[in-house]
Amino acid sequence: MAVKIRLLRMGKIRNPQYRIVVADSRTKRDGRAIEYIGVYHPKEDPSLIEVNSERAQYWLSVGAQPSEPVLRILEKTGDWQKFKGLPAPEPLKVPAVQADRKARYEAESQAAAGLTPAEPAKATKKAAKKAATAEGTTAPAEAAAAPAQTEESAGADSGTQA
Repeated sequence: MAVKIRLLRMGKIRNPQYRIVVADSRTKRDGRAIEYIGVYHPKEDPSLIEVNSERAQYWLSVGAQPSEPVLRILEKTGDWQKFKGLPAPEPLKVPAVQADRKARYEAESQAAAGLTPAEPAKATKKAAKKAATAEGTTAPAEAAAAPAQTEESAGADSGTQA
């Protein structure tokens, strides 16, 4: 029996979520699997990749052939290099830790009640860009005014009029 390691599609339309499965090569794409060894969610940022390394190593050692997409996933996780005896790849990106919604809500409610001072809200990218352009337009005018003031003050210090 020829065994393949491949992706089993799940999820909704335009929101693919895959399971990495070991299956007989003759079964359908979403057919019966021998074993589930991981998940792959490409729409998350960064993509979620979880592989049971021990089971992947076992199936590779007994001759299971990975499909092209699974081969790329195994290369990213380092399981393919481990199987082939190659050096390990760089680590995967990890999503940033998000603040707890409940804690953020309680902090905002306390600030609204006046119990503690509120932290300044984060400026959005659009607001930051507007502020930068506003500063950029006033900066040359201020820069032009600054040399004139220094010339006047220099003339006043020397005692001569221009």
